[in-house]
Amino acid sequence: MQLEQFKVYCDEILDAVQGYFVGERRLLEKVLAASLANGHVLFEDNPGLGKTLLAKVFAKATGCDWSRIQFTPDLMPSDIIGTKVWRANTSEFTLERGPVFTHILLADEINRSPPKVQSALLECMEERQVTIEGETMRLERPFFVLATQNPIELEGTYPLPEAQMDRFLLKLSTGYVGNVDQEVEILKRRASWRKDDPTDFVEGVTSTEGFRELQDHVETGVYVDEQIYYYISNLVRATRVSPYVEVGASPRGGLSLFKVARANAAINGRDYVIPDDVKMYAVDALAHRMIMKLEYALDDKVSPAGIVQNVLEKVEAPKETMRR
Repeated sequence: MQLEQFKVYCDEILDAVQGYFVGERRLLEKVLAASLANGHVLFEDNPGLGKTLLAKVFAKATGCDWSRIQFTPDLMPSDIIGTKVWRANTSEFTLERGPVFTHILLADEINRSPPKVQSALLECMEERQVTIEGETMRLERPFFVLATQNPIELEGTYPLPEAQMDRFLLKLSTGYVGNVDQEVEILKRRASWRKDDPTDFVEGVTSTEGFRELQDHVETGVYVDEQIYYYISNLVRATRVSPYVEVGASPRGGLSLFKVARANAAINGRDYVIPDDVKMYAVDALAHRMIMKLEYALDDKVSPAGIVQNVLEKVEAPKETMRR
């Protein structure tokens, strides 16, 4: 795929999503970059800010199959991955596939599921495979999870363990709209749809095969200079020496930052990565992987995001990088 054609597809996907979701285009670019990097996204924000709408519209705009799971405390692993059912008419067990057998999985309020369910989803997210009664099946590309969780209503929830948080490429927040005009635009769009869910109106920009080609282009068509490798590594290592941090960003955090920086470069019409690609995603890719020391965990003046921002200011970025 040519770089120009790649950018056209990306712009059309972003335009399609922005036609239904009112918010910053930068946020949409981050979701697209994560999906092109074959990664998962966790949205953590207050209720009613459009997290679910964004995930559903994005899934339809990419032209991929998608499914939704509303996580609840009584959910079982078989409810999401599937199970084998005895058929009396054929006298044999047949596989009933769960909703994870899709391309884009919307995991709504993921922190309401018990640990056993989270563990089953963990294998799907990391290994891109499902094991049902000893039989392992691969999940078809592309497969990525768009998960949401509510940070203010903690009763009856099961906080995601560090191991599962580390599987998310990015942790994002939609936030409130910036001004009253955007607030009014939300109301006007709802009035024009005549229904709460507009996803039936969304037309896919690409197909499943087309989206795979976009992912392959990011994997093979974007050059990363040696200095960028060192820059990412220095950023990740700097998070581990902060006096406020018990556990810094993992090597997987560096890999995530590397992959999403390549995707961002391609979205912006370049076949090479620059330091700004790394800086844009450093907080989103690294902050949720860090564990604060106990004495600072409840201190509002210190946060993982603030520590990453401080690291960005202290670690010198490459002045010049080589192109392909």
